[in-house]
Amino acid sequence: MAASPAAVGGRPQRVVLLTVTCLGQFMVLLDNTIVGAALPDMQHRLHTELTGLQWIVDAYVLLVAMLLLSGGVFADRFGRKRVYLTGVVVFTTASGVCALAPSLGWLIAGRVLQGVGAAALAPASLALLAAAHPVPQERVRAIGLWAGLSGIGLAAGPVAGGVLTDAFGWPAIFLVNLPIGVILLLLGLRSLEETRNPNAHAIDVPGTVLSVLAVGTLTYGLIEGGARGWTSPLILGSFAAALVLLAAFIAVEARRSAPMLPLRLFRERLFTVSNTAMVVVGFALMGSSFFFSQFFVYVQGSSILRAGLQTLPMSLGMVIVSPYAGRLAARHGFRVVVTIGLALAGLGLLALGTVHADTGYGNVWWRLGIVGVGFALTMSPLTGAAIQAVSAREGGLASGISSTTRQIGAVLGVAVLGAVVRARQSGGASFEAGLDSAFLVAGAATTATAVFTGLWLARSHPADGSAAPLRSADPAEVTESNKASTSSR
Repeated sequence: MAASPAAVGGRPQRVVLLTVTCLGQFMVLLDNTIVGAALPDMQHRLHTELTGLQWIVDAYVLLVAMLLLSGGVFADRFGRKRVYLTGVVVFTTASGVCALAPSLGWLIAGRVLQGVGAAALAPASLALLAAAHPVPQERVRAIGLWAGLSGIGLAAGPVAGGVLTDAFGWPAIFLVNLPIGVILLLLGLRSLEETRNPNAHAIDVPGTVLSVLAVGTLTYGLIEGGARGWTSPLILGSFAAALVLLAAFIAVEARRSAPMLPLRLFRERLFTVSNTAMVVVGFALMGSSFFFSQFFVYVQGSSILRAGLQTLPMSLGMVIVSPYAGRLAARHGFRVVVTIGLALAGLGLLALGTVHADTGYGNVWWRLGIVGVGFALTMSPLTGAAIQAVSAREGGLASGISSTTRQIGAVLGVAVLGAVVRARQSGGASFEAGLDSAFLVAGAATTATAVFTGLWLARSHPADGSAAPLRSADPAEVTESNKASTSSR
């Protein structure tokens, strides 16, 4: 494996590498949250209904979810610099397509392309950084900076989306990616050196294709069911096709020597429980976030700019608490921290389900903050639990699977909670009542998962009723996902 400049060079080269990788991940994370603030303006200008808004979000998240693991393998096999810069080009080009989209169909197509670019860019950026820091202590420190600096994109998204949309309209939230992409491409071409894993296995093409089709058809049925009728042949056919494709995916993965998703890992109870909980985290977090700006704009009459600012407590809660979650889990045990986190998030969402048009913001912001803190307490420990459940050589693969399950939950959250809102409206309820129901469903699912996680893991550790203390989820292990998975197969 070739050494990167940062591995042998001085501080300036390390700073440039860190800047390039952080900025790329920042751009990807920014697009996770910036779109939510612009949804009301998109609905108005594109003349679309709730179904269209769901596709705008899920088209991106779906592709990221299903291509993330393959993107990491692709980077190891064909070169991390090459895949990273290709991801930058695809993501930036797709952002231009989104900004110039004359219709909903073009915007969704652009979002699909963005998802492809993000699925290549994100794992490659982390792999580049890890390859440039072979000393474990330096690698952890560098990736800690990478996670912290790029994570600012999550908190900045709602505010940036509100400001840009209020001033220039929704296309501006995608145009902001263009200068960032150009800077990344110029810096990357000059400063990055190619690295790869010559022993990387081939891409699991059948598994990747079947997973995209299975989750995609399921998402189609959930999103379109409310508009076309849940008993229509097309919707019933999509659910049936999803089941067949899922069965085919499991059969293919069970027989392949190098599957993208080794099913044997799910024999470990801790691994299965942590990933199940992570699906619910993605479901409730992304599904509820999809409606926050719409609640403030359509129910409480806020401006788009003000709505973006009003959603900030949740993002800030996550950014502030997330760095400490892994340490708390390492000190007090996975079961305690995750159960408390899920319970807080669930109670916060249930509390949001009782908010109405005349509820003052002073009685709303703390509910959002509790949701953010609760989910922040769960995500890093859940990833750490997945890593702890498998061998050290498979830690990176386990971390990648954990991220994928969260993204799958996010896809389903937007689809299912949107279906809940549509069902309530079809029954004659107001949009406000539909939103309350969606928040209550998300809160109930999260609270139930807290109980399930606590009880299930208590059975695993009956001596003291808590999971064994876990090490903090090491982001560096994500970078070794492909090396770990291929060496263990």
